[in-house]
Amino acid sequence: MAEAVMDRSEEVAMYWEKLGCKFAQVNNVFDECMKEAKSLLTEEGLESYIYNARIIGKMGRGAEPLLIYLEEAPGVAGIVGEEALIELRVFAEYMSTHTNFKAIVPFLQTCTAVAECLPTQALFKQYVELVRDMMDRTTGSVHGHHTTFASPGLPELLKQAPNILTLVPLGGMKNWIEYGIRYYNDHPERQIEYFTLDSADSKAVLQRERHGTLFIDNERKLDLYLRGLWEDTEQLVPYSQVFDGLVKPTPYYDAEGIRIPDVYDDLDVIPGIDRYRATLAHMAGHRRWSTKMVVDNWSPFQRLGVEIFEDCRIDHLICKQYPGLRKTLLALHPIPDEGLLEKPEASAIRIKLAMVSRAMLDPDYQYENIDIREFATRFHDEMAKGESSSPEMSRLGLSFIARMRRQSDLSPKVYFQDTEVDYRDDNRHLWIYLEKGDDEDTIFDHLDFKKKEDEELQSLPPRHYDEWDYANKNYRPDWVSVYEMKHPGGSPAKVEGLLEKHAGLAKRMKRILDMIKPQDKVRIRYQEEGSELDLDVAIRSLIDYKAGSQPDPRINMSHKTDGRNIAVSLVLDLSESLGEKVPGTGQTILELSQEAVSLLAWAVEHLGDPFAISGFHSNTRHDVRYYHIKGYNEGWDDSVKGRIGAMQAAWSTRMGAAMRHAGHYLKAQPADKKLMLILTDGEPADIDSKDPQMLIQDARMAVNELDRDGIFCYCINLDPKADEYVSDIFGRQYMIVDKIEQLPIKLPELFIALTK
Repeated sequence: MAEAVMDRSEEVAMYWEKLGCKFAQVNNVFDECMKEAKSLLTEEGLESYIYNARIIGKMGRGAEPLLIYLEEAPGVAGIVGEEALIELRVFAEYMSTHTNFKAIVPFLQTCTAVAECLPTQALFKQYVELVRDMMDRTTGSVHGHHTTFASPGLPELLKQAPNILTLVPLGGMKNWIEYGIRYYNDHPERQIEYFTLDSADSKAVLQRERHGTLFIDNERKLDLYLRGLWEDTEQLVPYSQVFDGLVKPTPYYDAEGIRIPDVYDDLDVIPGIDRYRATLAHMAGHRRWSTKMVVDNWSPFQRLGVEIFEDCRIDHLICKQYPGLRKTLLALHPIPDEGLLEKPEASAIRIKLAMVSRAMLDPDYQYENIDIREFATRFHDEMAKGESSSPEMSRLGLSFIARMRRQSDLSPKVYFQDTEVDYRDDNRHLWIYLEKGDDEDTIFDHLDFKKKEDEELQSLPPRHYDEWDYANKNYRPDWVSVYEMKHPGGSPAKVEGLLEKHAGLAKRMKRILDMIKPQDKVRIRYQEEGSELDLDVAIRSLIDYKAGSQPDPRINMSHKTDGRNIAVSLVLDLSESLGEKVPGTGQTILELSQEAVSLLAWAVEHLGDPFAISGFHSNTRHDVRYYHIKGYNEGWDDSVKGRIGAMQAAWSTRMGAAMRHAGHYLKAQPADKKLMLILTDGEPADIDSKDPQMLIQDARMAVNELDRDGIFCYCINLDPKADEYVSDIFGRQYMIVDKIEQLPIKLPELFIALTK
């Protein structure tokens, strides 16, 4: 710890002395916390920050409350004011002397998210008083008997607080809490159920506290509106926006009906009922005038461009039929800030699309951007001819993206402000995919080698994963950002040459594979109920019956397929160390891995098991790259061979995040057995992780998580020193290949042994 202090600036060292802390965990993050605090707090605020942190550190509740206060308090103070530094400390101190001291951690962990929902000092203070009131009132009785125990529902309430406050105002949250206290104060288990939103009455009470226009109160009115004005008799199906934490739902329609929110709040001067009417009118227009389009070869940007132009065509047509709708649509359509186009640090593609959408919907609104004006004019010229068509809009949309797209639009940071037109549906009805993707929630670009190389590497938005902190025995929420993309392709000739090189091995493997390959159906005899009569048993039972003996009632038989139901995911470590030469072979570890993976893929293709190949490497927790090399629904074709041949080694090995992401896809496979093979040449490590055990323990936790999901993990390690750490991660589920040159033989043999 002394060395870490010596490396600090004099100012930070001074604050560390004032903190008077001896926790090593706090020392490790103190510099980063101070950097954030200095950017958000005044000089007086910094003094208050350290003073209050010192008191929390001396409460006797360990390092975790102090760690969380140091990380979260500056953010809260930056939102609601520096008085919150004292407010947080005072309440944490109060909780520390209370039977509810275990709730300190969830209270501090969620305080920043709560402050974002309650962005004034007065509102935030009311929230703290609300929590204090619940804490006092839910402590002290079980089934009518007075005792002293911690409030069972309080930690769960604190975890849910940010989500609740995005759904109801603070007063609504107070009424919801009051109901839980009134009815479940004597029932700890049911109180926990209520405050985790697992009970039906919890959701019902919360729904009652929401404001706005409820679908259930206006269902008949909206149905008549759709039938009378649009001659559409499709069923209306409401969905809830309350309990979806990851993705905000969007209106859409499919074979089961038109899906709309169960509640719409008033928006400025537009009442909720008019928002319902605008949404239904837009979808009715799609159902009447839109036609489907084949989009396998379109990128996500291109699809986004086409749907904006098609949406504007539909809005133009519905306003032409009912001109009074235009006022409502214009009030609901945002007016994006054109000045954001001059800021290159984030993707502005959504800003550009929202601008051209506004210009097409409102001819009186003009932007300075010449391209926006040109495409708005082209749109109006096209609509002047009549109804136009979806193919015409697709041509305009593709041209717009080709003209307006910039390199900065590939940035994972995207401007969303004033770009969402929330009365429009998600347009899933427009697209036809001739080939099914790996996962229906995931959209990949189709590779087009005529475009620039960076088009091939266009990535999806990042997916965030928790990471296990073994020192604090807790997860760091949304700690790792995983960027997934389809691996760049190459020539399949390289892999064809590797397979030819191992033709003798492949021939021997084929004989083994033929023995374990799924065979035809087999009979299951002696069944009381079955698909057909087992004639031999039936005759024997009839003879027994005639002879006066008890007949065997199991006279039927059924059939089952004597086959395999296994899904396999092969996860490849593509870190920089794979570029090292293997002594005596003249080949790199990566080249030998390519041989092994090619043989394994050939073997699995012969067996017919669903099989995916992916690779990963990392450059700090903020940038974990995950490459799709072969999807579960892809065959062993030239595209896959080209990607294997193009594999390259770079950066570090953040294994836990990659395993969780691979597990996300493997978990969705409809198989009885799910196997994840991890091929690596070293221990988990990254440049931003100073403690070598941190990522090892996180990978171990990832293995445990996958095991709970029914996924069997097995590691093939090429590091001769792997005995020192691999068993900590995988237990006995690993194999060390000391002679790396034997990998092309060992890997397929291992797969056969694990799955036969």
